[in-house]
Amino acid sequence: MNEPIVPHFTLNNDVEIPAIGLGVFQTPPAETTAAVLAALETGYRHIDTAAAYGNEREVGEAIRRSGIARAEVIIETKLWVTDYGYDAALHAFDKSAGKLGVDVIDLLLLHQPRVEDFALTVAAYQALEQLLADGRVRAIGVSNFTPAILARFLPEVAVVPAVNQIELHPYFTQVANVGVNTAADILTQAWSPMGGITHYYGAEATSTFTDQTLASIGQRHGKTPAQVMLRWHIQQGRQVIPKSTRKARIAENFDIFDFSLTDDELASIDALDKGVRGGPDPEQPQPGFLKRPIPEA
Repeated sequence: MNEPIVPHFTLNNDVEIPAIGLGVFQTPPAETTAAVLAALETGYRHIDTAAAYGNEREVGEAIRRSGIARAEVIIETKLWVTDYGYDAALHAFDKSAGKLGVDVIDLLLLHQPRVEDFALTVAAYQALEQLLADGRVRAIGVSNFTPAILARFLPEVAVVPAVNQIELHPYFTQVANVGVNTAADILTQAWSPMGGITHYYGAEATSTFTDQTLASIGQRHGKTPAQVMLRWHIQQGRQVIPKSTRKARIAENFDIFDFSLTDDELASIDALDKGVRGGPDPEQPQPGFLKRPIPEA
């Protein structure tokens, strides 16, 4: 069987990343190596992790064990808020690179804005800018930055982020955030791209996986609701990082390059937006985040 040709997105500094990667948020370290190996065997060439996930070491182990050349795999990780500030962020890079077992990280993000001490957020990003200039990272970006936070942030930095990774799925489409990202030449990367972080209950108890609109579209194409959602993102110019530890589901999520959604189908998915965030509000201080220091390599 021929492997599908996976489209790529070109970042604002000309680095290319695949349209789909494997996320390992909440993947236990004991299951991470097997999941990443399954993804790489399937054809994924982008793995998204973070210092706060506690599984960078296992991601690096899987990439080494895969036999795939290091240059062929995009490794993305994120610095945690307890490592913000210029010197602390430089050391945080060393911690992540040490756990991953690499000299160069392809895509390095700030995991969250630290809104209660924004100067530390800016200083951490300035450290990322230095790492980029030194060739120790290939691209830098942010995660969970809203339009209001980007408006504060962009005038303070020299390098426009290549990526803004945000919660985005059919029930939370973040149209304004995507628009701001696009206008600034920042690629929108969707975490929880299928809405798995939350279920919406009420008079119409639904999750995206049982949504009738998505199911009907899937039936027309011989695809699952999950595959329809991932295709929706990619056709609208967003990169996706679905997570799973199940080999069959990892393969299913990758099998999205042999069909296309119509304009009407895309619009009907857009119309599912409920405007309700599942994750923490990035514009509010999160004291609990500061209680999670990142161990040394």
